[in-house]
Amino acid sequence: MLENSNRSLLIVFQEEHPKVAVPKYYELFNPLLTALTVLGGSSSIQELEESVAKVMNLSERDVSEIHQGNRTKFSYNLAWARTYLKRYGLLENSDRGVWALTEEGLKTEKVDPDDVKRRIYEENRALREGLRPDSESEDQSEDSLELVEELRWQDNALAAVKGMAPDAFERLCQRLLRESGFIQVEVTGRVGDGGIDGKGIVKLGGIVSFHVLFQCKRYQGSVASSWIRDFRGAMMGRADKGLFLTTGTFTRDARLEAQRDGASPIDLIDGEELVLMLKSMGLGIDVRMIEEVNVNRDWFQKI
Repeated sequence: MLENSNRSLLIVFQEEHPKVAVPKYYELFNPLLTALTVLGGSSSIQELEESVAKVMNLSERDVSEIHQGNRTKFSYNLAWARTYLKRYGLLENSDRGVWALTEEGLKTEKVDPDDVKRRIYEENRALREGLRPDSESEDQSEDSLELVEELRWQDNALAAVKGMAPDAFERLCQRLLRESGFIQVEVTGRVGDGGIDGKGIVKLGGIVSFHVLFQCKRYQGSVASSWIRDFRGAMMGRADKGLFLTTGTFTRDARLEAQRDGASPIDLIDGEELVLMLKSMGLGIDVRMIEEVNVNRDWFQKI
């Protein structure tokens, strides 16, 4: 019953919102709420992007247009939409990158985008006047500053990776797979091998093994579905799974092709996921924790 209700909600929204170009962040507020409802109230960022694109009936071109560096305009605007709705009290997120509707968000079908923007602008003004009188920025909340910083370090990390020599990037991917639990990881990169750059083995529970072929490409734009088909053709009969790593992005059709029913499955790691993995493993990205010291004046008075 809930699934049918969600499907009806999706159809109604699509009928009310015909296909458009890349939407502004505030135009994503309501599609974002609808998508999260359809997904059961929580979602990873990738699932959320795909669901919002479906809700708004966006074309491949709409969701693939690059904003800056490796990030698409759609992904960039959706990140700001999530931040605004979080500050509005309708969304929350975990350290694992899962976004969910809050108790208030579960009760909210639609918002007035102007009201959301007005509320956040007023909060920003209060922060500027009370805490940062010399600031010119519109987005001064902790959440907004955190998003800006996250986008900045990801872009810097991607620029560094894209500046690597091709063979160095292959070695980086080899190290990344080893750190992820792969064994017998080899970089082959033979000419005429259908784009296959290496192979490795994943062992589950120390019992079951899967042979994996991987392709790693430094790329500026979006990897198309034809690349995935070519890679699958090269790996046929040689491995259980495929893995495609890139500094670029994957088109929606490429992601669908990678998991097409009846075909050998191929896992995809785009530039954003790549640098997040590098960060979590401490490979070329150092995270410094800032020590915060508070003086308890009451303690000194009561001793």
